[in-house]
Parts: sequence; C-alpha cells; structure tokens
Amino acid sequence: MIVPPPLIAVIGPVETPLLQAWVEHYRALRIHEFRLALHIPEHAPAGTEQRLRDVLAHLGITPALVEHGPWHETTNSTLRDHLRAGAGAGWQMIADSDEFHTFSAGLEETIGVAETEGHTVVRGLMLDRVTATGRLAGWEGPPSRKALDTAYPLGGWITHRLLPADPRKIVLARSNAPISSGNHRAPGHHPARGPVAVVHHFKWRNGIETDLRRRITHFASGTWNEITPAVRHEAARFLDHLAQNNGRIDTTDPTLAFRPVTLHDHPPTWQDEADQILTGWRPTHAETSPER
Repeated sequence: MIVPPPLIAVIGPVETPLLQAWVEHYRALRIHEFRLALHIPEHAPAGTEQRLRDVLAHLGITPALVEHGPWHETTNSTLRDHLRAGAGAGWQMIADSDEFHTFSAGLEETIGVAETEGHTVVRGLMLDRVTATGRLAGWEGPPSRKALDTAYPLGGWITHRLLPADPRKIVLARSNAPISSGNHRAPGHHPARGPVAVVHHFKWRNGIETDLRRRITHFASGTWNEITPAVRHEAARFLDHLAQNNGRIDTTDPTLAFRPVTLHDHPPTWQDEADQILTGWRPTHAETSPER
C-alpha cells in the first residue's frame, strides 16, 4: 500500500477561503501531512500571520516555518528546501498555494507507476483558471472546491502562450531529487512519460495586478533580489495584455484556448495538448533562463 506523501508548500498572504479550499482539495487526495512555511512579506496587511495561523489551526495544521521579509526570487526555493529536508525520505508532493493538482489515474496509482518504472519525479502542466468574463475578480467563498470552480470556470494557456513563461511543474518528487526555482524542473531527473497531472492555476484573481506591479518595481530597484529579469518581463507582458483589454483577460482569444473545466473534469484533449507543450516548450527570450 502506498502511503500518501507529505505536501510541501510555501504560503504567502493568500485569501482565507482559497487557503481553506486548497487544504480541502489535498485532503480529498488523502494527503494528511502538510509541511508548510508561511512567508509574510513587508507589504502584507497587519495581522496576516495571525490570520493564516488561525485558519490553519482550525484545520488542524501548524506551520513548520515562518519567515518575514522581502520576497527575493530565491525565497520560496530556500523555504521549500528546508521543508523538504525535514520531511524525511520518500515521495513528496510539491505545490504553491494557488495550485490544485489533479491526477487522472489517481494519486496512488500515479506514484505506483512511477516507482514501477524507476522514475523519481512526476510532471504536471499549468492550466490557468479565470472567470467567465476574464475579469480579475476576488473570491470570498464559500471555502469549497465547488465554489472555486464556479468562480473561475474557464481553463486556458496564459502562462506559456501569453507571458510566455515555463508552464511545466514537478508535482511529485522523491526526497533526493533536487527541484529548480519555481518547481519547474528536476535537473538530472527525467519525469515519467504518460498521464500529465493537471495543475489548476488560480493565480489570476483580484489583487494580481497590484502584485505584479510591485514585483516589477521591487526587482528592478534591487529591493528584492532576482536571479534573472524573467519574472519582471513576464509580469509586464500580462499587464500589457490587461491594458489592451480594458483590465480583463481576453477569454475569446483562440491562442489562449479557454474552455470550461472543473477540478473533476479536465479537457478531453488534455493529454495530447499537454504532451505537445511539454515536448516543444523552450524559453522564448534570452532573459528567461531554462533553469526557471
């Protein structure tokens, strides 16, 4: 019998209902160990740490680490690796707080196939979730996966077609497999072929525009340290898209291929599309490092 892996995640100042739905989602996958780090950046509202602690305590979870300060590009990776080191040997699930992984074959079978074939990592691909109109709407609950699907009913290709950024994700890894910044790659470890996990990406919500402008300003000024200017350039492309579409994401753009999806039902063409993207994706711009 395969024991569900611990979930490794760095949690920023995320909204309460989203965090609650996130925990609900992974508990539905039979994850029972949450190894979480809270990162509270300087711009977070007063009381953010206590709010997050209270939400997690209500769910029976105690953060393993808490850090305050700048959101350097290396911050998440450093905290993630501390969590991984303390999680012990074996499989680990890796996710950001706006990422909801789903597995067409089921989590246990996915891990079982990887073990049988001798692989140490399992790959996923981002499917960007947005509102029906493309408006950057907030979501105040109720804190459930069903409500999240209702609020953000469309899935498409913002990350790699609009930005263009790396849409690849390592969603499961053995504890001895190193993972690059952003959880995009596992250098020296090749993911198993076969079903690709869907990484439902709920980044495009109310507040993201302010967040991206802050990233551009802080990374450009050196207030936050960056590895490459890729994050700033990706943020600028998204802001340009909003400016050209009256502050909304253009859900009618055929390039972005938005279609109705839920956390239970991925597009029927998912595997074919995912294989083509994962096989063909390369950094488009010189400033976008393949290590990201």
